[in-house]
Amino acid sequence: MIFTKERDPRLVTVRRGGTLQDADHHRLAAWAADCAEHVLHHFERARPGDDRPRRAIGLARAWARGEITMTQARRAAFANAAAREASDAAKQAALATAQAVAVSHVPAHELGAAAYAIRAARAAASEGEQEQAGRLECRWQRARLPDEIRELVLDDQRLRNEVCWYAFDC
Repeated sequence: MIFTKERDPRLVTVRRGGTLQDADHHRLAAWAADCAEHVLHHFERARPGDDRPRRAIGLARAWARGEITMTQARRAAFANAAAREASDAAKQAALATAQAVAVSHVPAHELGAAAYAIRAARAAASEGEQEQAGRLECRWQRARLPDEIRELVLDDQRLRNEVCWYAFDC
């Protein structure tokens, strides 16, 4: 569960009564895709013939560029099915991709993509190295935040860190 009971209006599009502008919504989706793609190798190494998570990232990016509709992007829920067929770091990486493509529909999924990517990095790390691997992944993600959404995402991480398994303690 990555959502709090009350939705932050900054992460709700203007069309749905929030304050999030389309350009920033697209930036959130592109950043979430970056987070998921950064750990995708964990899935692809475990399930080399399964391209569903990679296709989901492609659709997330296509939506962020305005090339497909939200409905077309949302159909990429097949990444969730890929996660059900995987375990450990591969499962977490597939879940990150599913969350990334879901940003097109619900912008607040941006933290799900990031948190699952951090969990994938932790799960792939050697015994005793998990926390450090998670911190490094979190820092990598933050370094790639576009300036236009940086404050929003960092505040969202602070506010939802508890429901995101404290993934953002980096």
